[in-house]
Amino acid sequence: MKHVWMALALMLAGPAGAEVVGEVGVDWVGNDILIEAIPDPQVQGVTCHIAYFDRSVIDRLRQGNWFEDPSNASIACRQTGPVTVGDIDRSRDGEEIFKASRSLVLKSLRITRIYDEPNDTLIYLVHARELAEGSAKMSISTVPLWRARQE
Repeated sequence: MKHVWMALALMLAGPAGAEVVGEVGVDWVGNDILIEAIPDPQVQGVTCHIAYFDRSVIDRLRQGNWFEDPSNASIACRQTGPVTVGDIDRSRDGEEIFKASRSLVLKSLRITRIYDEPNDTLIYLVHARELAEGSAKMSISTVPLWRARQE
């Protein structure tokens, strides 16, 4: 039982690299929408903000699904300083730059960066990955590079 509580605490603590910058209460049971800032680890000067639903203890008890959060998330990425592009994956599959657990085992929220070379634009996709079945819930944001400095 001790391991279950430790896993739950880690899940609710949030991912490394993300900083909560906003919190909006949505109902009387304590459910919130959290907004986190996530700097791209390999593109200096780009920050993504994700918004997602954070379930309260009351809601978890009432719904009977203690260990899982919804897959929904929204993303907006912007230039927040001088842009310097590091050694990024330039393949069509892109590169996962962020991952956070949304359930104890089966679901995670991920941000993937894809470089659109013909348009000199970074595409950021936030989506859920579920072990049992895929999820169609996703959101994208783009950052034009305007010939940013490449390392």
